[in-house]
Amino acid sequence: MSRRATTAATRIAANVNTRRPIEHDLLLSALPHPILVLADDNRIVFANAAAEAFLSIGVALLKRAKLDEVVAFGCPLLQLVDQVRTSGVTLNEYGVEIASPKFQIPKLVDVYGGPMPESPGYVVLMFQQRNMAQMIERQLTHRAAARSVSGLASVLAHEIKNPLSGIRGAAQLLEQGLNDEDRALSQLICSETDRIRNLVDRMEVFGDERPLAKEPVNIHDVLDHVRRLCESGFGRGVRFVADYDPSLPPVPGNRDKLVQAMLNLVKNAVEAIGDNRTQGRIIIQTSFRPGVRLSVPGSDMRISLPLMIQIEDNGGGVLDDIKEHLFDPFVTTKLNRTGLGLALAAKIINDHGGVIELDNEPNRTIFRVLLPMQARDRSGDTPE
Repeated sequence: MSRRATTAATRIAANVNTRRPIEHDLLLSALPHPILVLADDNRIVFANAAAEAFLSIGVALLKRAKLDEVVAFGCPLLQLVDQVRTSGVTLNEYGVEIASPKFQIPKLVDVYGGPMPESPGYVVLMFQQRNMAQMIERQLTHRAAARSVSGLASVLAHEIKNPLSGIRGAAQLLEQGLNDEDRALSQLICSETDRIRNLVDRMEVFGDERPLAKEPVNIHDVLDHVRRLCESGFGRGVRFVADYDPSLPPVPGNRDKLVQAMLNLVKNAVEAIGDNRTQGRIIIQTSFRPGVRLSVPGSDMRISLPLMIQIEDNGGGVLDDIKEHLFDPFVTTKLNRTGLGLALAAKIINDHGGVIELDNEPNRTIFRVLLPMQARDRSGDTPE
């Protein structure tokens, strides 16, 4: 190696060696979520900038206080910390209400707590001010609403569809002996009975309580199929952006049902964009979101929901008046719509053991679906 090359290599090595390493405190302070580190006596030994803003207490005061002194007496956060220390595992709780003398009203947060193996008794807490708890509550409401529609659909199928067939048949028989003017009325009767029958057929889907025949499904194949359908049909002119995580494992589910659910969500996004198609944009994104678990009502089971699908549009958003009931049947702001599309999507996601939530901001609406992943066999491989 020449002297010049040796000198250049030495200079590069010197630059690499003098490059400042990333300091953990600076990294944690840059995170947008409040983070606390507690010693074994609940004394706060670290708080990032977001935690200062969240608790409305400076870091100097926080480091002289215990968690018990920062939050109100009986706060469920204290019990969560004890559970983390006792079990030695990471715990996630949604909808934890934190009250403090510094708060005008309690704050509803999702809490992620975990132990620090290198420091026995120490616990790391991260807060996320989200509507996850409200989302889970809405999911339970959606299931109850779906069961109500299921019972109604069964009644309609038996009590309405059969008479409709008789009415339509009678109108067709009368049509044969009518003049042109009266024949138009009989044809109107037939078309209206067909419309009612189609509505009942759509509602009957909610009455299907049979367990799904599940198999490993590549969610990206489902989303690509939906995107192609939209680009060549009702979503023509809208710009679609696919942002996939290729490492995601399969989803245990029914491919046709998942296509139907995602198609309804994308169709809703297209309709939200409206006539301004050239400026419309829909982002379909997938990612892995570990640590999200859902408690099963009536049992101690907690289902892990690590696969996340987001469908984001830049349309007009959802009205605050209907946001809480958006996934209920017959809720819609669109003319000539039955309001069953999003309700059906929510039912299908529920049938797959997942949940669906809505984030609504001006010119930015996100439907977020969380699904379980395909169980692995003992060898660690995903079943084919």
